[in-house]
Amino acid sequence: MTSQPEISVPTTSTSTTSKPYTIYNITLRLPLRTFTLQKRYSDFATLHATITSQAGAAPPASLPPKSYFTSTTSSPALAESRRAAFQAYLQTLNASTDDRWRHTPAWRSFLNLPSNNSTHNTRHTTTNSSTQQPITDPVVWLDYHRDLKSQLHSARLQLTKRDQATSAQAQHECSATAKKYLVKAGSMISQLDSGLKTLGGDSWGSTRLGDGEMRRRRDLVEAAKKEKEGLENLGNAMVAKAGLDASIAQATKGDKDKLLAANGGSEGPRKPATSGRVLGKETDRTRALDNQGVLQLQQQLMREQDEDVDVLGQAVARQKQIGMEIQQELLVQKDLLGLLDEDVDRVQGKIDVAKKRIAKIS
Repeated sequence: MTSQPEISVPTTSTSTTSKPYTIYNITLRLPLRTFTLQKRYSDFATLHATITSQAGAAPPASLPPKSYFTSTTSSPALAESRRAAFQAYLQTLNASTDDRWRHTPAWRSFLNLPSNNSTHNTRHTTTNSSTQQPITDPVVWLDYHRDLKSQLHSARLQLTKRDQATSAQAQHECSATAKKYLVKAGSMISQLDSGLKTLGGDSWGSTRLGDGEMRRRRDLVEAAKKEKEGLENLGNAMVAKAGLDASIAQATKGDKDKLLAANGGSEGPRKPATSGRVLGKETDRTRALDNQGVLQLQQQLMREQDEDVDVLGQAVARQKQIGMEIQQELLVQKDLLGLLDEDVDRVQGKIDVAKKRIAKIS
């Protein structure tokens, strides 16, 4: 960690549980984002005891004493004094030149900072609970989603490496690594889903998102779920295919000869074929595929042919519509020509009458 975050405890609130207690809102400002944590007095007490044990010495600041006669929920002055004391406690440890307390897992877990051996993933856990803290900040939610996409991408890369690996050990290592990424992705999807419920409601300490943004983020989660399921199915298919290939490879040459002799009768063992498939003629597109790949290719070609037939049917339907419109236009032109012929006859009759009158006058 090259730079320390800015830490402050600006406000306090009271929980909505049956037995209320005071919650201290801790604001952390990092170079790329800002988020808020919710802690109570017992969390600070656990932090103090844990970092003292892990660092081997007491930190340079102490916690405010616990009050047994006055409650912070009923005394705003006591709550304010504790807020200031907790802020001073965290800022003292954060600014101390001795960084052994800041390098303890308890400190980094308490503030939801990345662990010492990871600079890319942010772990949002608490020291006194086995469950993960709900996401209450929209920016933190986006950080989680970005980390989720990274996990899925890493899993896809491992599956690609497994498909290209030539040894069984390398394939097993790639499968195990991909499974690890997918397990992490599954837990992150669950936390993102629960975070949306928090961000979409009126929970205390959370920023409520609009309906449009909620729909967009739900679509992101659903897309991530489908991608994770697709990768899991791909991994299972690879494992099944590897098992099938191993079973086929175990067949000895003697077994093959016996099988061929039984099928060929008195002809004896047949000569091995020069190609993996003897039915039909191999093409450049099918030569590098196994039987399952050829089946998928045929299905794809059939789908493409069906789509071409649909397009052709639409074109024929358009041609039929154009032909019917041309027929209607011809009928209209025929009627117009009939009217024109009648007008010509009528004008010709008038011209004949005019000629007769002119002949009488002359």
